Amino acid sequence: MQAIILAAGMGKRLKQLTQNNTKCMVKVCGTPLINRTLGQLDQLGLSRIVLVVGYEREKLIRHIDSLNISTPIEYVENSIYDKTNNIYSLFLAREYLLKEDTLLLESDIIFDDSVLRCLVEDPRDSLALAAKYESWMDGTCLLLSDQDDIEAMIPGSKFRFSDIDHYYKTVNLYKFSREFSRTHYVPFLEAYTAALGNNEYYEQVLKVLVSLDDPGIKAKRLAPDQLWYEIDDIQDLDIAESLFAPGADRTALLQRRYGGYWRYPKLLDFCYLVNAYYPPRKLLDEIKANLDSLVCQYPSGMYVNSLLAARNFSLRQDQIVLGNGAAELIKAILDGMQGTLGVIRPTFEEYANRYHGGELCVYTPASEDFSYGAGDIEDYFADKGISALVLVNPDNPSGNFLAKNELEHLIRWTKERNILFLADESFVDFADGPDASLLNEELLDANPHLIVIKSISKSYGVPGLRLGIAASGDAALINRLKKDVSIWNINSIGEFYMQIEEKYRKDYAASLDKLRAERARLAGLLSAIPGLRVFPSQANYLMAELTVPGPRQAGEADLAAEGPLLTAGEQALAAEEQPLAAGGRPLSASQLTERLLNEHHILIKDLTAKIQRDGRQFIRIAVRNEADDNRLVQALEEIYRPFFISSR
Repeated sequence: MQAIILAAGMGKRLKQLTQNNTKCMVKVCGTPLINRTLGQLDQLGLSRIVLVVGYEREKLIRHIDSLNISTPIEYVENSIYDKTNNIYSLFLAREYLLKEDTLLLESDIIFDDSVLRCLVEDPRDSLALAAKYESWMDGTCLLLSDQDDIEAMIPGSKFRFSDIDHYYKTVNLYKFSREFSRTHYVPFLEAYTAALGNNEYYEQVLKVLVSLDDPGIKAKRLAPDQLWYEIDDIQDLDIAESLFAPGADRTALLQRRYGGYWRYPKLLDFCYLVNAYYPPRKLLDEIKANLDSLVCQYPSGMYVNSLLAARNFSLRQDQIVLGNGAAELIKAILDGMQGTLGVIRPTFEEYANRYHGGELCVYTPASEDFSYGAGDIEDYFADKGISALVLVNPDNPSGNFLAKNELEHLIRWTKERNILFLADESFVDFADGPDASLLNEELLDANPHLIVIKSISKSYGVPGLRLGIAASGDAALINRLKKDVSIWNINSIGEFYMQIEEKYRKDYAASLDKLRAERARLAGLLSAIPGLRVFPSQANYLMAELTVPGPRQAGEADLAAEGPLLTAGEQALAAEEQPLAAGGRPLSASQLTERLLNEHHILIKDLTAKIQRDGRQFIRIAVRNEADDNRLVQALEEIYRPFFISSR
């Protein structure tokens, strides 16, 4: 078997990266694409590797000659690479196709070793590698039968988003048998180029072949955990690096994106915090039904959107401002403040990060679980001379919660001392018991020093709409905020959501009940894993400490739904001696985060940078739905089990 790599193109969409280099010399995680591909092919014991070269061919050939590749390499030159497409490059190499079985690759694809192996090891003679369609993919798609027959090839012009559940994407990796090339592919390749010219794609030949009764080629479906990516532009390159970077580098590259994880359909996000049980399908369908007009028309201005927000939260228009996420309003509020700002840590750092009007005064609870009450806050800040106080309730990441009576005590205390009180209640809807929200018309009017901030994204499960509110009885402050933000700070889709939201109040209430029940269930499952200490939480997330566990105590619960983590024999062994880990230490938060990401495609929040207390290690885990939470628990069991079985 041999391999043919099509590497003649210019890669113009990669801009300056291919100004003096061919596309396959672009580096991903510090390694040129061609180095990685040739190294993978070199492990297969091939008879030869054939490269069709064109743009910057001399530079590419010199580079390849400098590599330690044991497989013989031959070159075919496409001298008119700038006037042709890849069908002509393959046409120039057609005589090689007739010599022996061939792996056909494009040079701008990056993939796991397993992707190539599954193609080679499959006993079927001729295969087109196909991956289940995902949102980032572009180009030709396939419709496959249950027997892996290619029933149709769908070009971009015939693509229908309503059919995406049935689509597969060509990976542009193929295995052609010599016989298939002789009887099918090469004759049709020659006929197609003769009829339609050289400015086409070689996939067009396959499209013709699959219309035959016997096309001679089947599809090979990639497994969901087999990674690959096609690199056409700088955005593709950035995503490819975040997919293929090793260990800690991959974690850092993903975390610096601060979202946008719809580009990673295999990734299960336990880092960012949303309501997994809302919005309901009908609400989304209503938005979809109006999407054409929403996208093509201007949204309303601040006046209308303030009316919508006031109606939805039972306030007056002069008490509330709607923001492009709570973050926009936090910045606008803090831009107008001076003096010392009191904050409680660990917490959501946006307030501290956006404050430039003076110093910070930080209260860090001394309790083991970072819990605190209104009295603790008042005692600490009583003599600190703060001008404003920030309280996130429930707090993030600890989940600490102050009930309504404690909040009212803090409101009175700050009012007496002329302290501006910023109460962030983005997670308050998830709390058990009586409603603790401060969004009350009379309460705000009676306490103009109080500003209530709420992120709609987190509790209503619509972070992509970027919606948040600020409310206060200080009409002058609200008026200033409305002037500080853009008149069109909310897009039409967000505005439409605010318009229809009240029709789905019962669905929202039901979603909160479901999430509270799932939070309790997940907390029980996580607490049963030795090595995790889960803190009480009234939010849609749980903070846990990674501990150095000793023997199980009598009466400790096992995983109720999944069975015990350790067998009786393993528990007895664990009781005799401390669990062992590599180097005699338990996993750190960063190590656990990396393992979950790289081994299980699960992203959690590593709190190492946020909480630094005596070397203790903490993580934060979002509460999702039952199926997702079970997957996380199973992954944690697999990771932690070896740490509780002696290696003696």
